[in-house]
Amino acid sequence: MTRRVGIYPGTFDPITLGHADIIRRGSKLVDWLIIGVTTNPSKNPMFSTEERFRMVEREVANMGLGNVEVVGFNALLVKFAQKQGASVIIRGLRAVADFEYEYQMAGMNQQLDDDIETVFLMADVSLQPIASKLVKEIAQYGGDIARFVSAPVCGEVEARVREQGLKGDY
Repeated sequence: MTRRVGIYPGTFDPITLGHADIIRRGSKLVDWLIIGVTTNPSKNPMFSTEERFRMVEREVANMGLGNVEVVGFNALLVKFAQKQGASVIIRGLRAVADFEYEYQMAGMNQQLDDDIETVFLMADVSLQPIASKLVKEIAQYGGDIARFVSAPVCGEVEARVREQGLKGDY
């Protein structure tokens, strides 16, 4: 019997409670879950790839999941999944707007390798509005992000905002 390997890719800039929810639930669907921390310069990252990797690694360790590994990558997702021996790509959805983009990506990935299945997980209702982009924006304008990220991530984001300076008229 072969083990079912899944990939949950993302930039995780920063990792949110919504991401953590998908990791926890996704880890139950596969024998081995790889959290793929990737680059996406178009998202204007607050943290370097190495910083995000360490952040995700720490958050996953704190979850106590024995079947989850964090791996950095900078490649086409399907190629990364093939290299890892994955048969499943896990994607989290928050809203209908997410679905349209994710549906298109799943279709393209299927065209590249139809042996890799994409599985969509809806974020927990209480976590659906959380997006890394909005977390960063709230923090940059002096808002409280403690209910959207873990305490260690909150501290890292707040420290980075102090380094970069607050935005807006406060």
